[in-house]
Amino acid sequence: MTAKKNTIDRRSFLKVSALTGGGMIIGFNFFSACKPEVELPKEIDVSTLNFKDFNGFIKIADNGMVTIFAPNPEIGQGVKTSMPMIIAEELDVAWKNVHVVQGGLDTDIFERQVAGGSQSIRHGWDPLRQTGATARQMLINAAAAKWGIDAAECTVEEGVISNSKGDKLGYGEVAVEAAAMDVPKDVHLKEPKDYKIIGQDIQNVDIDEIITGKPLFGLDYKREGMLYASVLRPPAFGQKLKDFDDAVARSKEGVVDIIKFGNKLAVLANSTWEAMRAKKALNAIWEEDTKLESSEDHDKILLDLLNGKKFKTLRSDGNIKKAFANADQVLERTYESPFLPHNCLEPMNFFAHVTDEKVELAGPIQTPKGTAERIAKKLNRDFKDISLEMTRMGGGFGRRLYGDFALEAAEISNIAKKPVLVIFSREDDMADGIYRPAIKYRISAAIKDQKVVGYHLKEAAINGNMYGLIPNFFPAGAIDNYQVDVANYKSNITTGAWRAPYTNFLAFAEQSFFDELAETMGVDKIQLRLDLLQKVKGTTDVRIQYSAERMESVINEVVKRSNWGKTKEGVYQGFSVYYCHNSHVAEVADVEMENGIPVVKKVTCAIDCGIVVNPLGAMNQVEGGVIDGIGHAMYGDFNFTNGVPQSVNFDTYRLIRMKETPIVESYFIENDIAPTGLGEPTLPPAGPALANAIKAATGIRLTKQPFIENKEIFG
Repeated sequence: MTAKKNTIDRRSFLKVSALTGGGMIIGFNFFSACKPEVELPKEIDVSTLNFKDFNGFIKIADNGMVTIFAPNPEIGQGVKTSMPMIIAEELDVAWKNVHVVQGGLDTDIFERQVAGGSQSIRHGWDPLRQTGATARQMLINAAAAKWGIDAAECTVEEGVISNSKGDKLGYGEVAVEAAAMDVPKDVHLKEPKDYKIIGQDIQNVDIDEIITGKPLFGLDYKREGMLYASVLRPPAFGQKLKDFDDAVARSKEGVVDIIKFGNKLAVLANSTWEAMRAKKALNAIWEEDTKLESSEDHDKILLDLLNGKKFKTLRSDGNIKKAFANADQVLERTYESPFLPHNCLEPMNFFAHVTDEKVELAGPIQTPKGTAERIAKKLNRDFKDISLEMTRMGGGFGRRLYGDFALEAAEISNIAKKPVLVIFSREDDMADGIYRPAIKYRISAAIKDQKVVGYHLKEAAINGNMYGLIPNFFPAGAIDNYQVDVANYKSNITTGAWRAPYTNFLAFAEQSFFDELAETMGVDKIQLRLDLLQKVKGTTDVRIQYSAERMESVINEVVKRSNWGKTKEGVYQGFSVYYCHNSHVAEVADVEMENGIPVVKKVTCAIDCGIVVNPLGAMNQVEGGVIDGIGHAMYGDFNFTNGVPQSVNFDTYRLIRMKETPIVESYFIENDIAPTGLGEPTLPPAGPALANAIKAATGIRLTKQPFIENKEIFG
């Protein structure tokens, strides 16, 4: 396998508008084959269609232009561009003739309209190809019937069908006839060597609208007669509303109504600012409902869990007790991480209009189906009465999986009987978030005869523990005696998925530990990992999630590309390798000392995510993940005192700044393996690569995030 360095190819692409007139509709399922009960439409005059009634289909107009509806939520990961690329490739149509439109929620056709876990392309790969290829074959069959020849005698290229006699027909000329054809059972899929669109740098289909400020995002959503809602929530986790006085708030200009719902108050006004200003005038009295927790308490609780015996074992190989009892040497370290908010650039928001006849929803959501189901249950409505329009999202990172803000909008609209757009301020967003849980890991290794013979990982977390698959990541299978135990503390502080859940910090712990393990054993750090991988090659253990061969390839690639161990004087390097979300990534961070402080200058990244659909979009994901990983490992900190978040805006919550971002060089392993995740896998290895480089530069081993709190290094 070879690797390709990603480059930016800035191009201009023809933008086409929505088309009318007769044509062809091809229904498809992005994430699995079409459900048996869903049939592709036959004879349809598309000029009569309301496009919101269709979410997953190809539209081919009489003039050959193609509209592809993208039903998957777009959170900046690029699926609104890359998924239609896959269809267009197999359809064999020129990309300049494709117009992409965001679809809405449709549970009759689609089974996985979700943006999460870096799974969109992985799950959609085969169904999307089948969709495009099926449409292509139907068009070829229609042309062949018109010519009175066998379809095998026809060829197609960029929307033009030809026969051996030199006759040609454009897709638009046979679209109506094709729609009446039987749907073929078996269709030919292209070989990767024949791809013309997949593998090319394709510009984001929304880029013009984004940079010119056209309405795309939830905050842009407007509806005639719509009111803006700003919600007052408990200031501390563990509090509930006891009483309130809204007289002053009601007197404020623009205020239409103030509504109590559940444990909250909503101010409805004619503008965002009028609603937010009036909310500040509310006089609310809160009382303690459950314990008001502090980060100091959590710190002790998690340490007690690690020192205790109440664990659930997620994986156990061999006999770790025996391995540790017979070891020549034991290395043990504890690693710590804080809560973290998501801090999406676009704060949470959602639109709802609840009437007796229907429930209309619109906004930025990663889980449209699950959110619609929760709203139906909350309002005691039939699910079929609910429609949900997806807007583009200004970041998600897991925060928009939960839809609590959408439920608020629906509940408020249901009470007010008016269309409502709920908008969070930045303070609302950070103070009432669903946070990355605080976690501590304790890792122990048994060394015997200069080999790692035992490995014991313990996790103590707030609320949830690592997913069941994660214990089957490296080094599972590479060490005979291997055990993963977990324990948790149930807190009233809401926690949930944060970009690359659990692995975002576990990678730091494990990859830092492996470096220190190599130092303790007096062996080469990278070779230690390569030696462990040899045992996994050819394994029959079906639980193992990663590929030793693919992990080895990214290690070798990043060693070569980073000039590992051969850099100029004054450059200190740190290495890490990690598998998560079905992709393998190795990274090397280059650190230099400036005024006695280590500064990261460059990160070299080697990635095996299978076939790269859109290299331009892929590079954006790689760079974003690396910078996000470094920024939060360096600076991300979030604490609670008596249930109250101590940072509610960017004046007190530290994010990485532009001048602090390193150069990121990305190299993709070229192969013909089906694509895997990319939105998350480059984040977990970034923190440990930096930590290991800082160790090389300063001699100090970091075991706690954020790194900036280490006064010995950063003053």
